[in-house]
Amino acid sequence: MALFGKEDRRFVQVVFRLLFVGLRYRSDRNEIRRAKGKISDPEKYRAHGRKAVETFIGLGPAFVKLGQLLSVRPDVLPEPYVEEFARLQDEVPPAPFELVRPVIEADLGPIDRVFDSFDPSAVSGASLGQVYQARYKGRDVVVKVNRPGIEKEVSIDVKVLRRLVPLVGRFIDRGLRTSAESIVDQFSLTALEEMDYKKEAEHLLAIKRNLRGDKDVIVPDAFRDVSSGRVLVMERIGGIKIGDVKALDAAGIDRKRLARKVARVFLAMLLGDEIFHADPHPGNISVTGDGRIVLYDYGMTGTLDEGTRTDLIRFYLALLTGDPDKVVEMMLQLGILDPTANRTVVRRGIELAIADMHGRKVEETEVKALMELANRTIYQFPFRLPRNLVLYMRMSSILEGVCLTLDPDFRFVRMLGGLLEEEGLVGEAYKRDVMDELAKLRSGLEAAIEVAPLLKSVLEDYRSREGGAPRRRRGSFLSGALAGVGVSGLVASAFYFGTLLGKAGFVASLILVGVAALASRE
Repeated sequence: MALFGKEDRRFVQVVFRLLFVGLRYRSDRNEIRRAKGKISDPEKYRAHGRKAVETFIGLGPAFVKLGQLLSVRPDVLPEPYVEEFARLQDEVPPAPFELVRPVIEADLGPIDRVFDSFDPSAVSGASLGQVYQARYKGRDVVVKVNRPGIEKEVSIDVKVLRRLVPLVGRFIDRGLRTSAESIVDQFSLTALEEMDYKKEAEHLLAIKRNLRGDKDVIVPDAFRDVSSGRVLVMERIGGIKIGDVKALDAAGIDRKRLARKVARVFLAMLLGDEIFHADPHPGNISVTGDGRIVLYDYGMTGTLDEGTRTDLIRFYLALLTGDPDKVVEMMLQLGILDPTANRTVVRRGIELAIADMHGRKVEETEVKALMELANRTIYQFPFRLPRNLVLYMRMSSILEGVCLTLDPDFRFVRMLGGLLEEEGLVGEAYKRDVMDELAKLRSGLEAAIEVAPLLKSVLEDYRSREGGAPRRRRGSFLSGALAGVGVSGLVASAFYFGTLLGKAGFVASLILVGVAALASRE
């Protein structure tokens, strides 16, 4: 009987491979924290990031996918590491076809009976699946197949990663444990969804419905009658890969216009629909000869609830208008900033960092600059990245890279401002602002009303001490009440509630002080 099971052996292998990566990362993280977020030796950190990426590649497909999620975690990795992990492509040499054929035939039946023709040479290989070309009922199709044995491999690696989380907190940084747990949870959820091609077909069809009115976008058909959880058959549509700049130029396609079109398609999905395509890397986007966009690969999709989408719009509007107070407020609302943070200090840090961004106005900053901002402040202030925003960050980061390849002058946030206006989303954001202010006012009034009995009790106590003295003139009562309670006590209470509840609480407290005083005159 073996002393160690497969999971135990894999755990030892992963720990051994990651040991030196972890030690270098801990040293770099501590250096950056001591320097209050300053990246003093970017080349050294970048070299360490490259070694970490090489190690992840060596650990196999699951760790390649994990590395991609880490590439958008500035709350975990310093900027030079993020840059290296962002280069981690989801490209893995395909498994031999003799290992893939049994997967297809176990789910669909004999290949020569199901398909008119089938090319056994994979056109692409990714960490979790690989793609082939075929013909089905007279139509050109692509056939996406899970890598042989990938489900078991990912399942073991998820268990190994969960065992590693306590070690991260103990030997690297206790504050990282929560982030590490979040990353492993996100990886597990994302990987499981990507391996389930039935779910991917559902996502494809949902996005196809949402985009049916956009004539500039083509979403392929999915052939669900010959698809399964491990095999997905989709319509194949020819086109130029969006990263092939020379071919686009040769075809006479306006790249600046194309960049804006691609950005608008993805951001409209994000801000207007219940589901968005979260993996817009160049291999997943083609362009037809007439300039239409073809979207492939719906394995990685994200969802944001209506409230989060509205708050995201408000966050962008705060950036566009250069309002650091609103930026901080929306970061709290989105869960990007810990509620216990010193908001005054954070606001000042945000204000200074925004002003320093490449010496440009806020509306000209792009997503990369925003991530750099996070890196400069992450070790000084309690920032974090909620799980529901991880795929959004990944989508935005990759999308910006694609658009900058097409148009070096592309500016993400500037374009976003126009999109928000065109889609009529600004009004909804301002409506939410008004509702929030009214809610604050209501809370302030409710809290102040709770104070009224206390004020009445104090006033009655004052009157009883006067021994039933006759009523004074109307104009003298408030001064008498103030004399009994103390000017400083009344004003301090108003300021106290003002501190807790903001301006609304302060005003409401003062109003009710006056109301209570006048009411007690009767």
